[in-house]
Amino acid sequence: MTVFLRHRLFWPVVILVALLALNVAFTDNFFSIEIKDGHLYGSLIDIIRFGAPLILVALGMTLVIATSGIDLSVGSVVAISGALACLQISDLSDQNSVGGMLGAVGVALALSLGLGVWNGLLVASVGIQPIIATLILMVAGRGLAQLITDGQILTVNSVPYKLIGGGYWLTIPFGIIIVLVVFALTAFLTRRLALGLLIESVGGNAEASRLAGISARGVIVTVYTFCALCAGIAGLMISSNVSSADGNNAGLWIELDAILAVVIGGTSLSGGRFSLSGTVLGALVIQTLTTTIYSIGVPPETTLLFKALVVTIVCLLQSPAFRAKVIRRRRPPAGTSPAAQEKVRVPA
Repeated sequence: MTVFLRHRLFWPVVILVALLALNVAFTDNFFSIEIKDGHLYGSLIDIIRFGAPLILVALGMTLVIATSGIDLSVGSVVAISGALACLQISDLSDQNSVGGMLGAVGVALALSLGLGVWNGLLVASVGIQPIIATLILMVAGRGLAQLITDGQILTVNSVPYKLIGGGYWLTIPFGIIIVLVVFALTAFLTRRLALGLLIESVGGNAEASRLAGISARGVIVTVYTFCALCAGIAGLMISSNVSSADGNNAGLWIELDAILAVVIGGTSLSGGRFSLSGTVLGALVIQTLTTTIYSIGVPPETTLLFKALVVTIVCLLQSPAFRAKVIRRRRPPAGTSPAAQEKVRVPA
């Protein structure tokens, strides 16, 4: 049992199970999954489907944090990607054209990649601190998204585009399939190839990595580019799900949820070792918490406070130092006399 308690994912799993159990008391047939019109339906499916964009952004954020970096611009990239794709589709003579839709998606993802390269170059080549370099795009990118949409909410009516975030394939929400593909590809590149080791090496000690012949700059540019790509895909999912693009609110504060998901998943903000599966678990905890807030009827004005409280509890339970001081009671060595124990407790 002690081994399980010490595992970094034990407490996140406990909190996730507790949140799911709490939903049962407020939602009838919460765990039931059924097929309607050839599609899977159920509260659990909805949690994964609505949490898919967060999982994607958190996966990219995991690799950035593993290099001792941070990316605050992912929310803006989400907004830019969705806005540009919807703008391109709205200009089509036939919005249901698959070729036109794919072209719009390609342009949006290409711009997302370019923004990721920009962040990576600022950090790796110019030497700007990651939090400052990405803060620049966080602010400017939101303005760029509104410039693309002309300050309006762009609405599209494209059935092929709707598939990305709101459609189904083989009874499964297409967004979940995208997440599975991206997760599998990321896990393969980082755990089956040397890329993961290089990322952990740069995050652990960039100077030692450079002396060992590792191109730290190349690794850093790569992870920021991948993070922006994940955010771009998430932006497509969010905008396609509602068939519109809101440059002001799309992806707002998703960067903070992504960072929380990474931390809950056991990845240290100081860099080094990372856990992709832990990040997915952390994202599910965040999304389940959001669902729970709506289920139990928490007042809107206290939603963020309630969310912060639960996340704080999870992080404290994960902390070995906190558990040692508060939860675990330090026992005196076996065979120590009561007088000696008292002397230890109250030093002269």
